[in-house]
Amino acid sequence: MELKGKLENLRNFLSSFENAVVAFSGGVDSATLSAICKEVISDVLAVTICSTATPSREIEGAKKVAKEIGVTHKFINVDILSVQGFVDNSEMRCYYCKKFLMKTISDFASTNGYEVVFEGSNASDLQTNRPGYRAIVECEKVFSPWAKFGVTKEEIRAIAKSMGFSFYNTPSLACLATRIPFGVKISMEKLKMIDEAENSVIGIADVGSVRVRYLDGFAVVEVEKNEISKVFEKRREIKSALMKLGFKGVFINPQGYRSGVFVKKIDDLLEI
Repeated sequence: MELKGKLENLRNFLSSFENAVVAFSGGVDSATLSAICKEVISDVLAVTICSTATPSREIEGAKKVAKEIGVTHKFINVDILSVQGFVDNSEMRCYYCKKFLMKTISDFASTNGYEVVFEGSNASDLQTNRPGYRAIVECEKVFSPWAKFGVTKEEIRAIAKSMGFSFYNTPSLACLATRIPFGVKISMEKLKMIDEAENSVIGIADVGSVRVRYLDGFAVVEVEKNEISKVFEKRREIKSALMKLGFKGVFINPQGYRSGVFVKKIDDLLEI
């Protein structure tokens, strides 16, 4: 089905509800969904969950995007480290995390008289193994409209662009725990180190997006391939900043950032 038809079906579905909460990260998926909800539903609340696993720049970004859309916005703070399945960091980590987060939002919605919760998983997400999406499907009165009507990531970006939003091409962010290899226990200290390291790399090298992986106490910097040279130009400043945060050493992945790919050997990296 063409995008026009998908969007028409999605709007008809959304408009069947009188009010809704949208799980709002501020990324293009949840933001564009919130904008469309605001057009067809009279009472829409965007809810952002904040935890030690949330990148601090995502929180700031969510504030700006909600303001650009003009949607009512609320933050809810949670203790994600109280979820043992998350802390243990098995390959089912995202399932336990998403189950906890969506229950938090669902309980909030129910308590405050909202009949449904929407979240931004899209059709492209379903092409890979997503334990977190399984948790969403198990939740009552929680829907993923993009996925339901087969709308892909690129189509969502096209919709956001056509609506005139500045965030249509914003790089995707992810929970800070994704920077820690499966099997390595997650702690507040590690998450804080990663968050501050990523903010430092962005501030020093002026890159568009970055991941700092935690590998046996070392920092592995990943940026888009066309921005690797920026990191090398500022490598001394970056190394100094990250060592001060507690990392044993700093490396860069010469392959650049690749979603879902975690380099496991120091030998495959370049020390800076």
